[in-house]
Amino acid sequence: MCEATVIDFHTHTPAWHTASWLAGAAFGADDFAAFMDSAGISAAVVLSHDGLFHPTPQANDEVADFVGKYPDRMFGFCTVSPRQPTAVAELERCFGKLGMRGLKLHPWLQGFSMHEPSLDPICEVVQAAGGILLSHDGTPPYSTGLQIAALARRHPNLPVVLGHGGLHDTWRESLAAVQETENLYLCICGTPPYAARHILENGPLDRILFGTDAGLSEKASQDYAVARVAEIDGWRISDRARQAMLIDNPARLLGLRQ
Repeated sequence: MCEATVIDFHTHTPAWHTASWLAGAAFGADDFAAFMDSAGISAAVVLSHDGLFHPTPQANDEVADFVGKYPDRMFGFCTVSPRQPTAVAELERCFGKLGMRGLKLHPWLQGFSMHEPSLDPICEVVQAAGGILLSHDGTPPYSTGLQIAALARRHPNLPVVLGHGGLHDTWRESLAAVQETENLYLCICGTPPYAARHILENGPLDRILFGTDAGLSEKASQDYAVARVAEIDGWRISDRARQAMLIDNPARLLGLRQ
């Protein structure tokens, strides 16, 4: 892997099958690698788009195929619907056969509560595989930081990531949840700059990550995501905070050599 400058902890594959309000331009893995180069991103966590609406084995296979073209730079996270009776078996397949590095959940779109007992065996599979659970957060009623923190506390040895740092409306709650929960991480992804600064000044610096939400753009060049990386320069944060958020913390979670 090339020398790390930015490790992006929140990106997406294209919308191959599901036409949603999130769907952007079509692109391939080579196009995505070119975007990463243009933004100074050395590695990225890649999440499904289609799987958020239709969590199927096919959606996971397509993520695995996409990241498989750049295995040293792109790290795929699978997704399942916790209420499906096949969820645990599909997770085991994703970690075993497909080599996924984590699980993405979207309680709001997928329509479940973080308090449901069906999540416990799923978390056990992710933990046993040495994986990471990343959940959408920032949109009530099913995706708030404290709800996700409650799940993290039930599984204290599992790294759990708040995928959007609370967005605009609940970032204070997400920060409080991370401050109070030792295995909970916060990804600044869609969080406004003033909130990002406050989080970096007051949160646990060893558990803050950064993401662009790339993959949803109307252009394959992902211009908005490139701008999000450039925006960091205006946050007026310390070199220590920048190093921790962009390199050290994500590399440690993903098991990357620095």
